[in-house]
Amino acid sequence: MRCYSCHRWSFALFCAECRGRLLQPTIKKRRAGSLDIYSFFSYSTIEPLLLRKHTSEGYRIYKELARIVMRPFVEHYTENLGREIHLVGIDERVKNGYSHIAVMMRQMRMRNVKMEHAALLSTSSVSYAGRSLQYRLNNPRNFVYNGREGIEVVLIDDIVTTGLTLQEARRVLQEHGVKVDFALVLADAAES
Repeated sequence: MRCYSCHRWSFALFCAECRGRLLQPTIKKRRAGSLDIYSFFSYSTIEPLLLRKHTSEGYRIYKELARIVMRPFVEHYTENLGREIHLVGIDERVKNGYSHIAVMMRQMRMRNVKMEHAALLSTSSVSYAGRSLQYRLNNPRNFVYNGREGIEVVLIDDIVTTGLTLQEARRVLQEHGVKVDFALVLADAAES
């Protein structure tokens, strides 16, 4: 098979060179309102990989990216926490046979980490791709939460642009007595 990044022959999804060069995360923290958002890559660094999310190979790519960068972060976070943490994905809808958010979350399944699959779904089908901040403000996601109340969660998404979606998700969860510790995303679209 070929490396999904450089297209050289490789037995792994990403060749050793790409794992060493391209897929070395740089963890960044940014705030959206009062929510901390941790990202691992600049969007432009892995854009070709992220754009494959609704293709057949996207399943394998998102699974591997989450395993490489998100799982170690969650392992480190929960190592000495002494209590359960729950993961809530942002709008885990199935498109083209799978949910890329659910695929990412499964890679973080471990002791003391519980999944709240499909607990936070959007009632709006509006796409924010390439849209302005004003458009995003005028067209909220209108999330509905049907998960457990009174739990502590980490929000999971693939990309953060303005942070409005994550802030809206947090507000909805707080209305159900859910404490959001922070959000984890693969990539940050804000160019620094």
